[in-house]
Amino acid sequence: MKEIMYDHNSVLIVSALFVCMLLAMEIGFRSGRRKQACATEAITQANAVLAAMLGLLALLLAFTFSAALQRYENRSQTVVAEANAIGTTYLRAQLLPKGMPDEVQALLRQYLGVRIQDGRVDATEPELHESLLHQAKLMEAQLWSHAVKAAELDPGPVISGLFIQSLNELIDTSSTRDAALNRHVPEIVLFLMFATIVLTTATLGFASGIAGHRVTLAAFVLVTLIALVVYLILDLDRPRRGAIQVSHESMLSLQQTIGAMRVHAFQPGSPPDAPQASRR
Repeated sequence: MKEIMYDHNSVLIVSALFVCMLLAMEIGFRSGRRKQACATEAITQANAVLAAMLGLLALLLAFTFSAALQRYENRSQTVVAEANAIGTTYLRAQLLPKGMPDEVQALLRQYLGVRIQDGRVDATEPELHESLLHQAKLMEAQLWSHAVKAAELDPGPVISGLFIQSLNELIDTSSTRDAALNRHVPEIVLFLMFATIVLTTATLGFASGIAGHRVTLAAFVLVTLIALVVYLILDLDRPRRGAIQVSHESMLSLQQTIGAMRVHAFQPGSPPDAPQASRR
């Protein structure tokens, strides 16, 4: 199902929410002013309801923030796992029958470049993302055809089997990474959180109206902090846009290491660097 909010800028969403919070607070204040006649009992009830709603809002914010942060961590781990899988496959390609290693390693270098570029594509460029994803799938099919050919040429399954095993892991981790990038906090949870925020601020204004005074500066600070927390949640939940992006340092480091290996290959006696990305 297509998500409604994911295609909109986080700043615009939070700005609209902040305006709704201020409007709800003002509406609640004016409504409370009209009920000042029975203030004693109403103030006690309003304060009790406000405390309960603030507790519920704190629970929703904590739950949603935790879910967004967990998804962010999962995306970061899948990038490292894919870098490790590509590095292992690149090393084991040297075990393939004569004539195949150079061709397979060249294809893996192209594949790594495509995966790095795809990870940097913004959410506003879905066509480019689909094009890069299609290229990656074609390269995976080519790599698998090389694995099948290697298994036919090598009568001993051990050496070719090592390459096939690492290639299987490469394909699996790439699919896992793509799935992690498309996994977000359910929008129904966000809508419930927004509704709770607006109703809570309306109750805050209502309690102030019954008490006969405007909302204090501390209440406005609270409203601002809530808006900032919501922005942080949305930004964490959007890996392809916003200020907080998933780090691709492990993939870039692997690309540099593989490039260094190619340089060492033309210098006899120079030991190659292992292209394995550092595990976190």
